[in-house]
Amino acid sequence: MIYFNSQSIPELQGLNFSQRMQVIRTAADRLPAPTKITLNIIKLVILSVLFILIARAEGWMIVGYIVLLVILYPLITRPITFYLCRKQFATIRRQQFPE
Repeated sequence: MIYFNSQSIPELQGLNFSQRMQVIRTAADRLPAPTKITLNIIKLVILSVLFILIARAEGWMIVGYIVLLVILYPLITRPITFYLCRKQFATIRRQQFPE
């Protein structure tokens, strides 16, 4: 399942925003190095393509590409990050926020 925001992730239900972000950040920090590198390469490719489009654009097209960047970057990268970290969410939640 693809999750676009942290509220819809079952392992993080019942946590407030800052607690969910803490669990996600910890899970991302614990990713194996090859997975982190792959994730960062995906982010770099997205940013590079859009920045090249911005650099080549003229006039109001620059604003359009900037809006596209602001919308697409989190729309693509957040679900990928959630997917890669999801296996660790339950364990980290139990460690950081015991019930």
